[in-house]
Amino acid sequence: MKKNLIKDGAEAKGLRIIPLGGLEQIGMNITAFEYEDSIVVVDCGISFPEDDMLGIDLVIPDVDYLKKNIEKVKGFVITHGHEDHIGALPYVLRDINVPVYATRLTNAIIESKLKEFDMLKTTKRKTIKYGQSINLGCFRIEFIRTNHSIQDACALAIYSPAGIVVHTGDFKVDFTPVFGDTIDLQRLGEIGKKGVLALMCDSTNVLRSGFTMSEKTVGKTFDQIFAENTKHRIIVATFASNVDRVQQIINSAEKYGRKVVIEGRSMINIVSIAIELGYITVKDGTLIDIERVKSYKDEQITLITTGSQGEDMAALSRIAASLHKKISIKPGDTIILSSSPIPGNEKSVSRIINELTMKGAKVIFQDTHVSGHASQEDIKLIYSLVRPKYAIPVHGEYRHLARHAELAQEMGIPKENTFVLTSGDVLEISEEKAAVVDHVTSRGIYVDGLGVGDVGNIVLRDRQVLSENGLIIVVLTMEKASGQVIAGPDIISRGFVYVRESGDLMDDSKAVCWDALDKCSAAGVTDWNKIKNVIRDDLGDYIWKTTKRNPMILPIIMEV
Repeated sequence: MKKNLIKDGAEAKGLRIIPLGGLEQIGMNITAFEYEDSIVVVDCGISFPEDDMLGIDLVIPDVDYLKKNIEKVKGFVITHGHEDHIGALPYVLRDINVPVYATRLTNAIIESKLKEFDMLKTTKRKTIKYGQSINLGCFRIEFIRTNHSIQDACALAIYSPAGIVVHTGDFKVDFTPVFGDTIDLQRLGEIGKKGVLALMCDSTNVLRSGFTMSEKTVGKTFDQIFAENTKHRIIVATFASNVDRVQQIINSAEKYGRKVVIEGRSMINIVSIAIELGYITVKDGTLIDIERVKSYKDEQITLITTGSQGEDMAALSRIAASLHKKISIKPGDTIILSSSPIPGNEKSVSRIINELTMKGAKVIFQDTHVSGHASQEDIKLIYSLVRPKYAIPVHGEYRHLARHAELAQEMGIPKENTFVLTSGDVLEISEEKAAVVDHVTSRGIYVDGLGVGDVGNIVLRDRQVLSENGLIIVVLTMEKASGQVIAGPDIISRGFVYVRESGDLMDDSKAVCWDALDKCSAAGVTDWNKIKNVIRDDLGDYIWKTTKRNPMILPIIMEV
């Protein structure tokens, strides 16, 4: 193991590992590695909103720590091209404009994303090959081939003065990949022999025993489904980024003489990039525009689309809800959902299946997907090759990280050398010792439309109240000089009760407002904010006693 650097007889400093996201959740992966005056950031992803984040489009990591240490940040190093690893780059690079290093397909997807934000000219990008190393400050980063559900995924060997850290990124061990070579287990073993300080390993599938199956097994399932459904259209929904899956669908379509239509914005974007770079091969004439679908018989058409997770705006959801302008479901259509529901999406997926089935479609979702993440035996293989001193599980909810820690201990890592971190923890690690020494800000920042960070917990709480209980607006006009009521109070209800059927409630509410105004007048209250508070409190008490509901009450006073 490489010795720590010691200056002027002082004790050697440790490497600081700071996960700013990606722990205790699936998504928003970003980790900073800091040694003295150098910081390297691995990945920069988003997470998708949870059910209680009403109106939020996506969540990006808070990089305030990187902003405060901007002079130290040397670059972003990206493991692969999934949204939970690259999606926040356009937002973060606005404030932290440093070079981005990634493999070929990953870089192409990042460039496509930066182009949308008009940031291509202002962002330095460098394409890295497997086996290549780059020097960033006092770090040297080596890119190692792995397998995943998107091409050009890589693990990273991070060489620092404190020792070597191996970061697997998202990975699986696939000995028969659809495209390219298998994971470079030999190189991982060679690095393990040098002595690895810490292993940061993917935990997404750690609850699954055995090995993760090869992507090629799905191709056999597709062939069988295509062979059994030769008289109808076949529509396949999968993740846009699963380039190998798209390739196998195209292979089966070509085998059975079908034309292929690509639909869904992200699907069209990534498939176009993959074909241009040679990661997807397709025969001339196989791909057709969606406008030409009606020129062919149903049995000649295969549609590859987004929406396997039941997302409202995805193509399959719009097709199922009869909202798509070009495609309508016909009785007999064969729909293949080629993915497993992400935790939390089960209801949306069930809704889509029900809608499609009610329209007469045949929905297939069994045996049409294999994971892109390592199961327990794959993870054990990596531990046996890398042989780290410390284990730092990453990429997972707490239950995944905790089980991964147990598995690491089963592989011989001492319990005191196993660290289940939370986002924001600062782990200082060296050959001699390792400990969490600090905690930095690591919250999620909400993106709503063009607004970044302008929606916080207070706004979300208001949206929650509005969605559950509705809104009552009390409007009245008062004379500025005398404080007398000139008009109103008028009561407007939105999402609370239907006014035409609740006349008595509205009349009584007006009476409560008048009583509140009389009370203020008798007490000599002239401050309009205080008057608003009295109206809000008295009307709120009355409505709760009458209806057992708590709508948001918004008094508005206009002056004349």
